[in-house]
Order: sequence, then C-alpha cells, then structure tokens
Amino acid sequence: MAESYELRGKYSRLDAPEPDSPVRRSLDNAYRSSSELEDLDEFDPLNYDAGTLKRKKTKSRRPRGESLRGKDTFQFEKPNQKSRCRCCVPTRMCCGLVLLFVAAVVLLLSAGGIWAWKTAPADGQSPPWYPTPKGGTDAKWEESYKKAAELVRQMTLVEKVNITTGTGWSMQMCVGNTGPVARLGFPSLCLQDGPLGIRFADNITAFPAGVTVGATWNKDLMYEKGRAHALEAKLKGINVLLGPAMGPLGRMPAGGRNWEGFGSDPVLQGIAAAQMIKGIQVEGVMATAKHFVGNEQEHFRQSWEWGTPNAISSNIDDRTLHELYAWPFAESIRAGVASIMCSYNQVNNSYACGNSKLMNGILKDELGFQGFVQSDWLAQRSGVASALAGLDMSMPGDGLRWADGKPLWGSELTKAVLNSSVPMDRLDDMVTRIVAAWYQVGQDDKDKWPMPPPEGDGGPNFSSWTNDRVGFLHHGSDDKTTGVVNKFVNVQGEGDDFHGHLARRIAAEGTVLVKNEDNILPLNRNGWKKDEKAGKEMKYRVGVFGEDARANQNGPNSCVDRACNTGTLAQAWGSGSVDFPYLITPIEAIRKSFNEESVYVTDWPANKLPTEQEGILHDQDLCIVFANADAGEGYLQADGIRGDRNNLYTQHRGDYLIKKVAEGCGNNGSAPTIVVIHAVGPVMLENFISIPGVKAVLLAHLPGQESGNALTDVLFGDVNPSGRLPYTIAKNEDDYGPTSKILYLPNNIVPQQNFTEGLYIDYRHFDKYNITPRFEFGYGLSYTTFHLSSLLVNPKSFTKTLLPAPRPAGINPPSYPTDIPDPSTALAPPGLRKLGKYIYPYIFSTSDVKKGKYPYPPAYHIPSTPSPAGGAQGGNPDLYTTVAVITATLTNTGPVTGDSVVQLYITYPPDYVDEETGEPVDFPVRVLRGFQKVRVEGGDAKQKRAEVKFELTRKDLSYWDVRRGNWVMPTKGEFGIEVGFSSRDLPLKGKF
Repeated sequence: MAESYELRGKYSRLDAPEPDSPVRRSLDNAYRSSSELEDLDEFDPLNYDAGTLKRKKTKSRRPRGESLRGKDTFQFEKPNQKSRCRCCVPTRMCCGLVLLFVAAVVLLLSAGGIWAWKTAPADGQSPPWYPTPKGGTDAKWEESYKKAAELVRQMTLVEKVNITTGTGWSMQMCVGNTGPVARLGFPSLCLQDGPLGIRFADNITAFPAGVTVGATWNKDLMYEKGRAHALEAKLKGINVLLGPAMGPLGRMPAGGRNWEGFGSDPVLQGIAAAQMIKGIQVEGVMATAKHFVGNEQEHFRQSWEWGTPNAISSNIDDRTLHELYAWPFAESIRAGVASIMCSYNQVNNSYACGNSKLMNGILKDELGFQGFVQSDWLAQRSGVASALAGLDMSMPGDGLRWADGKPLWGSELTKAVLNSSVPMDRLDDMVTRIVAAWYQVGQDDKDKWPMPPPEGDGGPNFSSWTNDRVGFLHHGSDDKTTGVVNKFVNVQGEGDDFHGHLARRIAAEGTVLVKNEDNILPLNRNGWKKDEKAGKEMKYRVGVFGEDARANQNGPNSCVDRACNTGTLAQAWGSGSVDFPYLITPIEAIRKSFNEESVYVTDWPANKLPTEQEGILHDQDLCIVFANADAGEGYLQADGIRGDRNNLYTQHRGDYLIKKVAEGCGNNGSAPTIVVIHAVGPVMLENFISIPGVKAVLLAHLPGQESGNALTDVLFGDVNPSGRLPYTIAKNEDDYGPTSKILYLPNNIVPQQNFTEGLYIDYRHFDKYNITPRFEFGYGLSYTTFHLSSLLVNPKSFTKTLLPAPRPAGINPPSYPTDIPDPSTALAPPGLRKLGKYIYPYIFSTSDVKKGKYPYPPAYHIPSTPSPAGGAQGGNPDLYTTVAVITATLTNTGPVTGDSVVQLYITYPPDYVDEETGEPVDFPVRVLRGFQKVRVEGGDAKQKRAEVKFELTRKDLSYWDVRRGNWVMPTKGEFGIEVGFSSRDLPLKGKF
C-alpha cells in the first residue's frame, strides 16, 4: 500500500493558483452549515463526544483572518487575495451592498448570533429515508455485482475506504482521483470534467456545449457526441467522465450554468442525456449524470462562496421534483448511468449530498439506481451523516475546505466504521457500487484498461496541472518528486474519423434560424443572386461587424477556464469548459466562403463603430453583425458577471451595435443585415428584431472549435438549418414569471429559493398565463417547407388502471459479514512516507478509535417503506409500458432537402378530478412527450414524404400524486394528442 500511495500524485498546471485557491472554485470557504447538525439528513455523530452528546468545540482551520465567534466552528474567511471585488448583483449595483450585508451578518453573529441559527428549520424540511437501499437488485447489473462482491470480499477495511475517498485536490493527474487496491487489480479511478469535452487536457476536441447539442434535437448526434467524447477520454486514461449535465434544468433563464444542459424541458433533457450516456458507456467509460438536484443558479450555491455561511436552499414540492427536476435523472438511470453527482445546494433545507430522501429514497429506492453517488467537489458537508444518507464517493477527498488535508472521510471514515457510527454493511455497499460500475462498463479488461504504474502502463497520460512534459508527481503535497506527466496523446481522430467533423455538424444543426425575411438566406458565394445580378458590375460588398466575429488577440485559451468574453464566444466558462485545440472564427470562415473575385469583404471586429461610421456602413450591399451573451460557473467572473447573467440582453452593448448597423447598412438601411448571436441561453431580441433592415437572425449558441465553419455551412446553404429552440424567447424578461429571477442578494442566513411556480417554467408558464413569446420553445426555420398530415392514434390493448402494476421484487443484493475488524488492521504500514495534505484511509493510532454509543438519526432504525413507483432502473417497469402509438406523415413541400423536428405534446383530460378523493388536479396546458428529427428529400425528388412514429408510455400520460407516492394515469376523460413543429405550431390534433 505504501508504494502505491507514493505513486499517486498531482501535477501543477502553469496557470493554476496554489492549492489554497484552486482554479475549480473561487474561495476556500467551506465550513459546515449552521443547520447541519440539527438536520435529520445532516446529523453527524462525529461532532459529538462519545456517550455525552455534547457538542464539540472546534479550533479554527483558517490559515488567515480572525475568528468572529471564538467557540464555534462557523467563521468567515477572507476572500482569495488574488481575486478582486466581485459583484454578485447587476452591474448597476455596487459591491458595497455585498460588503454591507457581510458587515450586518458579522454584527449579528458577534452579538449573540444564535438568532442566525434559528432562521432555518431545525430539522430541515426534507423527510428522512433510511437505511440506504443496497445496490445489486437489478438483473441488468447482476453479473457485475457478482464480480464486484467477489472482489470486495477480499478487501481490507482501509482498501474499501480507499476506493470511496478521493486522494485530495491536486494530488494526482485528474481533477478527481480515488485510491487503488493494486494487489487485487483495482486501479485508482480518474474522474475528469466535463460535459463539453475533456478539461485540462491537450490534443482533445472542444465540442459544442450542451445547449447547442440540445438545440439540434437530433438523437443520433447526441449519441455520437457521447461516443466521440468517451473515446477521447478512454485514450487519455479517464475512467469517469463528469457529464452529461441535466441540472440546472433551466428554471431561470439567466442561470450561469444552463448552457451545460440541453434545454428547459425535462423530456428534451432526459432524452439527450440518455443518448449521451449510452454513447459514453458503449465505449467503456463511466458517465456521470449531474447535478442532482435543484442547482438552478450560481449565486449562493456553496457555503461561504458568496459571504453567507450556508448554501442556498431550493425548496421544491414533491410533485414538481418528480415531474420536472428528477425526470431527466430517471431517464439517465434507465439508460444505465454508472454515476450520479449530487449538487452543492440544499434541497428543502438539507444539503443535497447529505439528503437521505434524495439519495436513498428517490435515487436508490424509487429510481433503482445501481451505480454510485459522488459528491460535487466539496459539496459534502458532513461525514457520518452523508454516508448514512446515501453518498458513496467523496470528491475530491478534502473535507470542508480546499486542500487542507483534513477529510470528512478517508481516515475519518475508517474510524467511523471501527467505532460503529457507520455500519459495516453501508461501507460495503458504497465500495460494491463503485466496483460494480467499473465492471459494468468493462474496465476490468486489462487489455483495454491496463493498470496505472507501477503495475502497468495505463492510467491518465495527461496532467491537469501543467502543460510541461515533466512535472511534480504530487503537486498538491510537499513532495517534490518529478516524472513524465504529459505524453501529449492526440485523441481527436484522423481522416473521416476526425472529431472536428462531428463538432462542426453538431454546431451547424444546433444553429437556430428564427428570422429570414425575403429569403435573404442562404447566401450566394458569388455575392449577387441570379435575380439581383442585372446591372451590377462592381464587386458585391459585405461588411462584417462586431467583436464576436473575431479571435481573442491573446489566444482562445488565454483566460482561466474561458472566463472572459473577448472575441467570438464559442464556449462559456467554468469547470465545464475545455482548452481549444484551435478555433475557427466567423470572420475567417466568411472570408474563405465568399468568392474573392466577385465579393469584397470588409470587417470592423469591434462593438464600437468608428466616428465616420457612414462610410463603412453605407458602402455595403450586405451587413453581417455579431453579438453575444456569456455566463459561467460562480467561482469566476468576467465583465462584471459572476456566474449568473445580470440580464437577458446581449453584452458589450451588442444591441446598440446591431441597431446602428441595421439602420445604416447600405443607404440608411436599404441593404439587408444578418444578425448572428452566440449565447448561453435566451436573449432578448426586442431592441432590433423588428428593424426593417434586419432580414435574418441566427442563434448560434456555443458552437465550439468549428464555430466559423459551422456558421458558414448554414449561411451558404451547405446545411439546411434544422436547429430548434430548446427554450422560450420572451418579449420581456418579466414574461418568464416572478420566480424566474436570479436571487442576487441573500434573503436569509440560509438563502431561500421557493419553487412556488411548480410545474410552470418556460413554455408551460407562457401557456398557462397566455403570454405571447417572441419565439416559442421548439421554434426554428428552414430553407424549405414542411407539411404534416395523416395523424393516427393507435391505443394499445391494455387494462386501464390508475396505478402501475405492483412493484417487482428484484433480485437479492450481495451480502457480507458485518464483523468490525480489529483497529490494528487499519494502522498505517510501518515506514509509510506520508505526503502532506494527501488523503489516506489509515489510522495512525488505535487510540484514535473511541468506543461509545453513537447516536443515529432518530428514523434510522425504522426502515422506510419502499416506493410503489420503484422496482427497476428508472422506476417501476410498468411505467414504461407502451399505451399508444402515434403516427403522422411529414411531407417536404419546398425546393430543397431538409430536416424537420416533429414534436409530440399531450394534454391531460380537462377539468380532471382525483378519481378517489374528488379533488381537482392541475395540469399544464400541454407537455412535450417526444420528438423525431426526420430528413425528407425536396425539389423534384420522388420520395418527398416520411412517416413519423411515437410511442407513448404509461409514465408519459401520468402525473405524480403526492398522497399516493406514485404515478397516476387518469382513466376518465380524453387525452389530447398534438403533433407539430413547436409548442405553438401544432397543426395535427387528436384524442384517445
């Protein structure tokens, strides 16, 4: 063991801060929540003296700054000295407001601040669910669990703990690393961001972001993106990809990380996530569905990151949780996902990574999750409590703050098992879930997955911490040993298999054309179109305007984790970003696409027009103007934006630029203007959408490395635009509803965010309140036209029942002896070279194990009733029984071949009341339940039509009933079937 630990280490990226202020997060401030010890789901016996239940006094762990409350653990930290004052409110509001708030909190806490402790519910609001259901109950995982159990039975206590705990931030190659059991052939696992591509790695592909993938509405591309991503990960030696992301769902249009997911609807998110997971795992890499659940904004997502001692609480009712936020995770589990990441925030005033209802009750019982739950990086806020609540892996291994070598698990988990505060069978289940997931994707195949050194030549062949070939082997520790840490393996593929081709196709299909007056698009490479050429002898003049058209002069990777909005926007910032291997800018692609013999291109790649703007604007036959809107993860800021957007408008005065160009292009706006917007989500278009000169508007989202090429593919008609909006674009920010706003200022010591809108987000909200959007969910134009006809609703013969069939029993999980080993077996081996801040599973003295009667949560020994909605991966298998098949005919009535996204929405029986209680049940006006992207030949082709087919399941027609704790399908009244091209363009309607 000693040798293997010495060889696991971390490396130092040239532009990375020191471990006390890591790139991944902004501050070190990560102390326990003020409500943690009182919450049932946060109950932690390690914070009590044996037998006395007296709360311990804890010394400050802060390297700098003064304690505000001498006797308590909960203290403020000084900000990272390298960072500047970061406004967490719109730019018009001064950072002084934040300082005033912090000062007020200081006064409250220092003046007998017990008041602050009482503002959150003492026991949280999330019901307890114990004990953790064991993995290994699903037949699809049976063989993997048998293999895992055989391996785990041979492990010692410290070896088991070693697999469940990360080795610490910046201790090995990857952003997350577990310990190995080398003697049994189980490796250290490498976990690496993210959903877009491989973070901190060289020679990889910067794919389009999740929002762009969602905007394609193309299931095949979603799958192929997952496969290509996983192939690159496998060739880099990565075991676990930290993606795809389906949380945030997009409840708040200005949410800083919405771009990592696929859109603002649970079905779109769920299908996209499931397709990517299948693609990732078919290549033998473990996928991670994240973030579970309720992390809908960046402000206050973590303790202390925003000056508050507690993370925000997302307060979500049970029906909304099931029908919206948990739905994509259910689809991910049904697809067999190996891992799920719990989120930073609290849910109903209990931290998500210590919330037994979420992890034990919903994920592992109701949804039948067979893999392992890992924490987001430092989202774990308790030791024993989180283990009992269902957490299986602690990432990155550090405890309540970054890289301090004081874990919540590691040696502390070893002690907790030895003193019986964590049952042996809970630890066995943790490690078995991890090992079973490893077997499930085939990583036990040593030919494909050789062991890392010294047992083999496998493992990660890149470093997250330096770009040099040789670097520190344990960068985060005091060890100065060096070795080869970067082998610069090119994983992008070659020839027809070059992943840039796929990235380009995704980016093109994820571009949404929302306006195309006078068929200005597609453009002609020779400039004048045939019917415009008469009498035109001079070259066709094209002006390209806007900073977003050009490159960042300092290079596309010049800003840490892409946290700057300089030049064209091709990805947003945060842990979900990657280094560009190259970036094709719009201006260079546009120049190459036009025929230079007949077209003269002028560019002004800035958002401020020259004083003599009449010349550069008036002397054009066509103007193309670019603008953008950026956002990202909350540990970084750019242009006065910290995480969440300040508003939904373009940035850098983009609206003003567009208006000036459109009104001045040609002879005072007589020449057409094309607007291109790169953005993380919805953008208000009202300032320019109706200007007569604006003839076309394209929303190109975040296109990745092939940005310019993908855009010109659409501009010139090489690709017929087929992207569709994965969200609604409003006419006014307020149209999204009062609860759609970011909470920029804290409203409590534990900031509270009440999801009182329930099911009504995005298009559901617009439909409920009859608000006309600018462009609705699912909307998008094409260069051809389509017609839908021949709707056929074919109900399947089955007995209509309110509830699904009884929950199936499943198979028996593995069992192990529950004897607690002698503490001496957990001692560190003699002569172990202990590295500073490295997280070990060993104890260093048997006296560290204190015997006593340790308190469990009051409900722990009262087993919770299994959910009737469970029984298999994704829930009760009867929920996925097909109850109706819907078909329609799609005809291409236009001149060119194109793809159309046909969408299926259902409406529930009107005025429905519960068939047992007589209580009315509220339903959205309509909900998306399926989509198909279909290519149909156009023009003179013989076959200009295709059949579109949908299968509706019991779950598609059900709603979550809180009283029954089950999915209910109405048996009275008629369901409506609506098929069309967007949430408000549904020409085919039927009933059954």
